[in-house]
Amino acid sequence: MQHQAPVFLSFVLAVTPSFAALQQGDIAPDFKTQASLAGKQFTFSLYDALKKGPVVVYFYPAAFTGGCNLQAHTFAENHAKFSAVGASVIGVSLDSISRLNDFSADPAYCAGKLPVASDENGEIAKSYDIKITDTFKGQPVAKLKDSRGNQIGHNTAERTTFVVVPGGKIIATIGGIAGDANAEQALAVVQQLASKSTARN
Repeated sequence: MQHQAPVFLSFVLAVTPSFAALQQGDIAPDFKTQASLAGKQFTFSLYDALKKGPVVVYFYPAAFTGGCNLQAHTFAENHAKFSAVGASVIGVSLDSISRLNDFSADPAYCAGKLPVASDENGEIAKSYDIKITDTFKGQPVAKLKDSRGNQIGHNTAERTTFVVVPGGKIIATIGGIAGDANAEQALAVVQQLASKSTARN
């Protein structure tokens, strides 16, 4: 399955700009961290998730901000389509678990369908070579207000999505596009992956 990925996933990578994040063919760093689903905290392990099939690991700047709200909503709306091809999704941000408990349960965003994980110290993002930003237009990101009127309270990770297959190999890196398009491209990748697998069987 993995050795054919470069051919059919080329359309995704062709529109991905050049940036420092890990790329197709790299091994995704394993991680275990606190996450939230439908407002309930649990421990997420990438290693364990990969035992069940491909995992979409998407890094996003902050919960309750415009593009991230749209991205979470798009992933949540397509939850059944990801499940139908045996893929799972985990969102990762530098948000605290308390913010993520609210975000994961909010019917307008994660809607109780999309799990989101906390990377408060940014170590997971750094392991994936994700750019972390502490200012926006000259202002500290942490002091900016989110869509609820609350301070974001942390630095932000660049919006980048990785599709990881069992065994840990990254077969696609998606970045430089809007949140909803990012989610839609991730879905296209796992659907094509499943289609190719079915065709070979």
